[in-house]
Amino acid sequence: MTSAFEPVHVAGATLSNRIALAPMTRSRAGAGGIATGLVAEYYTQRASAGLIISEGIQPSVVGQGYPFTPGLHNAEQVAAWREVTDSVHAAGGRIFAQLMHSGRIGHPTLLPDGLVPVAPSAVAAQGQLFTGDGMKDFVTPHELTGAEVREAIADFAEAARNAVEAGFDGVELHGANGYLIHQFLAPGSNLRTDEWGGPVENRIRFAVEAVEAVAAAIGAERTALRVSPGNPYNDISEPDPQAAYEALVKEIDGLGLAYLHVLEYGPEAREATLALRKQFSGPFVLNPATEGPTDHRALSLIEDGVADLLAFGALFLANPDLPERLRTAGPYNTPDPTTFFGGDARGYTDYPTR
Repeated sequence: MTSAFEPVHVAGATLSNRIALAPMTRSRAGAGGIATGLVAEYYTQRASAGLIISEGIQPSVVGQGYPFTPGLHNAEQVAAWREVTDSVHAAGGRIFAQLMHSGRIGHPTLLPDGLVPVAPSAVAAQGQLFTGDGMKDFVTPHELTGAEVREAIADFAEAARNAVEAGFDGVELHGANGYLIHQFLAPGSNLRTDEWGGPVENRIRFAVEAVEAVAAAIGAERTALRVSPGNPYNDISEPDPQAAYEALVKEIDGLGLAYLHVLEYGPEAREATLALRKQFSGPFVLNPATEGPTDHRALSLIEDGVADLLAFGALFLANPDLPERLRTAGPYNTPDPTTFFGGDARGYTDYPTR
């Protein structure tokens, strides 16, 4: 029986344990999408994780969907992230950059030069998001042309190169939570009739080619993908998702990726998780849906072989030394949701360790 505290081999390295920091938007970047010293402190505090997966980082200017989120598309951003990764590595940690193009989830007030959010199709998401000018309705996005789809894929590859230059151990493409890759996968947001839309083999094409482009740029062993089949977050509609995700995993499995990361949207997703686990031959990371808080009780998922690593979100946010707390079944600090997004050190780097 495998323990969560045993080493595991990922991305050409041996991780000290099987506990991952889940990617979480914290909105603490400085002007220009720069990762600050406070960001470095936050990740370094959590370097006892076997693997840190960063917050979503926009791979291009138009990929930004929220205020105060960091980028990896210019030299200043790369230099700032280098300070973060150097600090994490000095503390013995490993860190992947999550590349997140938000697609239609955004607003023109967050973008320069008259840009508007982009998407597979000109279909607005229902709902609102926070901007510097308060809550705003999502707008109808610009439908990407065929050439622009290729440019978006190239942006992922270039941002991946920047991530390696910045010292990250690898890159995870965010294909979940209703962002651009997920928008291509989902029939409710992808109404295209060209090679990028329609039947399953076309709707998975953007995800497959983005993964392939990143793998070609930095090596498959440093490339990962996060998915969340059937997750309705950000107004995503996937009435029958399993065929698409099984086709997607079939296409990427032979590449030799660092890992596949599955975010479960509810307990009913476990059957789909198990199917993808069986299908994917590489390391399998799971952000599980659990009854109540995801804590030490979830470690049985590793012992039972459901996953190779478990990703913890809010509990890791509130407990910088979470691996040790999991080992002793607590006690745990309680997360403060009022400080999750934006602000200063409060609720970010001031949670106590034991």
